[in-house]
Amino acid sequence: MSMIEPRARVAALWSTPAAFRALRAALVVPGLFALTAEGIGNLEMATFAAFGGFATLVMASFGGSRRDKLLAHLGLAVVGSVLLTIGTAVHAAVWPAVVVTLLVGFAVLFAGVIGPNVAAGGTAALLAFVLPAASPGSMEAIPSRLAGWWLASVVGTAAVLLIAPRPGADRVRAATATLARTLGERLDAALRGADDAAAKSATIEAKHRLMELFTAQPYRPTGLTTSDQALAGAAGIMEWLTGLLNDCLTEHPDLSAVIEVEKELFTAIGSVLHDVAELLDGDTTDPDLDRLDQALEQSVTVLRHMDTGGAGYAAAVDLSFHARTLGFGARTAARDALVVVGRTDESNESDSATTVSVHPLRRFGVLSSLGGLTLGHTSLRSVWFLNSVRGAVGLAAATAVADLSGVQHAFWVVLGTLSVLRTSAAATGATALRALAGTVVGFALGAALLSVIGTGQVALWIALPLVTLIAAYAPGIAPFAIGQAAFTLTVSVLYNLLVPVGWQVGVLRVQDVAIGCLVSLVVGTLFWPRGAGKVVRDDLADAYHQGGDYLAGAVEWALGLRQAPPDPARTRTADLRLDEAVRGYLAERGTKRMPREDLWRLVNGTTRLRLTARSLAGLPPRRTGLPAATGSPVILSP
Repeated sequence: MSMIEPRARVAALWSTPAAFRALRAALVVPGLFALTAEGIGNLEMATFAAFGGFATLVMASFGGSRRDKLLAHLGLAVVGSVLLTIGTAVHAAVWPAVVVTLLVGFAVLFAGVIGPNVAAGGTAALLAFVLPAASPGSMEAIPSRLAGWWLASVVGTAAVLLIAPRPGADRVRAATATLARTLGERLDAALRGADDAAAKSATIEAKHRLMELFTAQPYRPTGLTTSDQALAGAAGIMEWLTGLLNDCLTEHPDLSAVIEVEKELFTAIGSVLHDVAELLDGDTTDPDLDRLDQALEQSVTVLRHMDTGGAGYAAAVDLSFHARTLGFGARTAARDALVVVGRTDESNESDSATTVSVHPLRRFGVLSSLGGLTLGHTSLRSVWFLNSVRGAVGLAAATAVADLSGVQHAFWVVLGTLSVLRTSAAATGATALRALAGTVVGFALGAALLSVIGTGQVALWIALPLVTLIAAYAPGIAPFAIGQAAFTLTVSVLYNLLVPVGWQVGVLRVQDVAIGCLVSLVVGTLFWPRGAGKVVRDDLADAYHQGGDYLAGAVEWALGLRQAPPDPARTRTADLRLDEAVRGYLAERGTKRMPREDLWRLVNGTTRLRLTARSLAGLPPRRTGLPAATGSPVILSP
């Protein structure tokens, strides 16, 4: 037993993506540093090439296709150039630098609400601003700094695109496809009058397998990309469809006996479920949503022509409601599956269960879309807004402290603040202690290394790729303190290649990081000390409140007690805000009071409320004394 546990721990520290990231950094960063420092002889260019390499290859983690990554890295290069120029321009004056840091910090952090890749590049973009803003230099240094930044961006982007692991199998995606196929097969059997206990057990077993894999992930979405977010939405919808189908077949076990229009709707649903499974498994055929839409409309049309006082009307409405709810669920899953494989139809993206993935910036113009999106998050109940305010205030405070205290390397104070600032005072304090401990360990290792190899250029050039490899591999794999230690060790080697001062550079970094940690702790205590937990509770309450209002309005519409169907816009906005709050909550370090499984049930419940209400809102209203709204279905029978 004692031999197995160490092996398991070592195996848990292995990550193929991290290994490729480390390999890219170990090749690019020392190579660019050697080219600019030794070949060109420009120390400004060398500094920004080295840190630009870390920004591009380590701090930024973009997802999606090669094209997505290329565009994201290009955007980072352009935005970084602008921020680098601004940072150099404001360095000379303390208070203008503080004000600009506050504005830039908020803008960069809050821009992450636009999309996952924008959020993934936020820290790297801030590095492009912080480094020149907190480092000595005049406006004449801008060309050299930009040259180093763009050299790192171009070479780093090429390395990301060319040196990458083959995409591995996604177990959550495969389990979602299996459940979709199993549900489709059970629906096919019910349409033949052959549903049985074995078919029901197969769907429940597939659902449990999917939920085990899904709740084992630390986030919703399971990754940073839009497709990951859509996959999380599809998984939740499939889990719900399992319960819906069980309820439907409990009341109507033999679908071969239902009327033809409902049989066609169930057939279309089964076909879409099979298409979703094939789509997630890699097939290129799009789900036949036109057939499903026509079947959904025909189901309502039949109800419109029925006698609402007839003996069979209530049973017909019950069957239609089950079928239509299953239809909307299958349609939503299909939309999410199309997003997963990168073939979404923008004209119908509002059907997606994953609200984060349905922000088409091209649909109504970039400015109007961005305006609506950012206004929706400009609230003290938005995790993005609160985190952006705290991060901006922390960076601005660090800039002021670094300038006014006259520390030798103000950059490390600001970077230390950025590294450890988390979403609650307790988490920030714990991270600050780990950062400081890691920095001290890194300093000790650096001092030991320099005492052994000295400050000779040959030995330092040999050590640089090795320490860079470790520093690039550690983030997200090793504990935070180890990552800090590795980065400190790398910085000691880099600075001694620029100016051979020995172990003193490590002492300065420990001092500056300690100041940055203290700033982070103070800001974390003053701003949002309780973290995202309360925001999640408030947003859950709001999502259920809005979903309940939408459902109540849909019931009133179906009963003929209101003139127009309810508007789902506020419900979707509440779901979006909740999804962001939950992601921020799960990203916090520390023990969670609620198991993830229970939290996801509550979160998925808000989507179910919305889709159930939408199914009811699509039914024709019963005839009452109220006048029909413009465009509402006409009741032909009394």
